[in-house]
Amino acid sequence: MANQRTPVVLIHGLWLHSSSWHPWMELLHAEGFDPLAPGWPGEPDDVADARSHPQAVAGTGIEDVTEHYASLVRALPTEPVLIGHSFGGLIAQKLLGLGLGRAAVAIDPAPVKGVRPLPFTQLRSAFPVLRNPANRSRAVSLTAAQFRYAFGNAIPQSESDALFEAYAVPAPGRPLFEAAFANFSRRSPAAIDTGNTGRGPLLLMSGQRDHTVPDVVTRAAYKLYGDSTATTDLKQLPDRGHSLVVDQGWRAVADCALGWLARQGITGLSATAGR
Repeated sequence: MANQRTPVVLIHGLWLHSSSWHPWMELLHAEGFDPLAPGWPGEPDDVADARSHPQAVAGTGIEDVTEHYASLVRALPTEPVLIGHSFGGLIAQKLLGLGLGRAAVAIDPAPVKGVRPLPFTQLRSAFPVLRNPANRSRAVSLTAAQFRYAFGNAIPQSESDALFEAYAVPAPGRPLFEAAFANFSRRSPAAIDTGNTGRGPLLLMSGQRDHTVPDVVTRAAYKLYGDSTATTDLKQLPDRGHSLVVDQGWRAVADCALGWLARQGITGLSATAGR
């Protein structure tokens, strides 16, 4: 028998560059996993480039992102674990519902079709995009103050500003419009097969001070899975905001995800039959 590293695909959300996953990648590699953090379709390789070329991601929608990651997953030698944050959490759920992925962890996931609560903080966080219908086909940047409200409200101002400088990039507006109107569309790209009983286990994680995806939204998503016999768990994290995967407390979030994966029997190294 030979040991093979379990792949993990890390999927970021709006306004964060894929490089924001680097600390997670180092930890996952040390734990025996084979982590990958591909950017969204068209996303430039580094933060500076992404800021200089916002048009590279303009018009990208949920289905575009889903198919992008689905192609990457299908090309892997073995089923990966999917870990997504924000809209990346929605994408991770979509992929798992399609039978792609061994398990998924969705952290502060963007609302899927069927979620009803719409708290004021969520509307205010999305307002820089939703205030102008033309933003559906554009890429939109946040100011440091908008990032502070949407991501960094639960951390010191100085840390929020440092994260903004390190990782904040323009994001396509289309996914926010698609999610906002999901419950009014018969064929919304934000729809997920929550009743799938054959999928792998799913963990939903919620920061209870999150402005962008408030705890009530994640709890509502969890309830949508009630008719499925597949494993679905909810972990609520007190005093954590939307920056929880990149701020100074990221390790506690990662350790929680790793502990849950271990309880599902998923570890970094798995035995495979050698030739």
